[in-house]
Amino acid sequence: MSSQRSGAGVLAGHDSSAGDAAVGASLAARIEPAVTAFAREVGDSDPVTVVGARTHWQVVGEADAIAREVRAPAGIWEHEPSEMTVRCGAGTPVAELSAHLACSGQMVPLDPADDAATVGGVLACGFSGHRRLRYGHVRDFVLQTRHVDASGKVVTAGGPTVKNVSGYDLPRLLVGSLGTLGFLAEVILRTLPVPAASQWLEGEADPFAAFDLLYRPSSILWDGTRTWILLEGDPADVAAEAAEIAPLGFSPAEGGPPVPATGRESMRPSDLRALVGAGGEWLAEVGVGLVHRAESTGARPIAPANAALMSALKERLDPANRLNPGRRAW
Repeated sequence: MSSQRSGAGVLAGHDSSAGDAAVGASLAARIEPAVTAFAREVGDSDPVTVVGARTHWQVVGEADAIAREVRAPAGIWEHEPSEMTVRCGAGTPVAELSAHLACSGQMVPLDPADDAATVGGVLACGFSGHRRLRYGHVRDFVLQTRHVDASGKVVTAGGPTVKNVSGYDLPRLLVGSLGTLGFLAEVILRTLPVPAASQWLEGEADPFAAFDLLYRPSSILWDGTRTWILLEGDPADVAAEAAEIAPLGFSPAEGGPPVPATGRESMRPSDLRALVGAGGEWLAEVGVGLVHRAESTGARPIAPANAALMSALKERLDPANRLNPGRRAW
């Protein structure tokens, strides 16, 4: 059976190993110059920070003003719909990736606060988007990464289909590290089918009561007064779920609310009720426990043992503290 690959252009399927080798060589010829140029730009000395679209720039701390700025390569380099994987440059805008995948009826649920955000920026911030309740953490969609380390070398971790579990699981470490352990250059992501039906609902009802009634909602967002619910899946299932919570006061809506991207904090899902009356502009993910805030939350204290572990990891991977100085990922 032949397979179809798509990237900068569509490559027809090849059955022979010689054909596959030719396709691989052509792909490498497009990718390697961009990745090598990025690594050369990062170099092996002086403070440096990687910049995307700056849509999540204020999530935690501020990069050092003296750091030299670099940008990761962009482009959708390979998409294999049958394998449900996509390979792209970390500097690729999420909107571009989403539009490309939609042509094949697929998606990666990155869901940044702004679609101008880059793939690498979303991963570096560990921003799982508002559909984490259904699809899980964004790190679960990362199969392979190629990043530039503090010495300016390109490091490959993971695999296009099977993750490498020996030693550090570098792809998982890089997600949410704010570029302090390495600069993402290229990623291979797992894709999913676009849901057959999608419906937002809105109301002033108790979001926790709705959560107890629903089976695998994609999102339940709550600002202390209003609740927005996203249902996705088979049309009949979406309709049945919507009917289930209609008596609570939920009705169809045009879409969900804007998600603040300045500050985030994690709470136990059961503690979200305590947010009522706490003040400030916030939006909580019910069932997940993540709270998005319009103001920066700053770095929060963590257990001494965890801090020591992260400090030791930073010391090993970036001893000169030249990667995104000023940022703190823990």
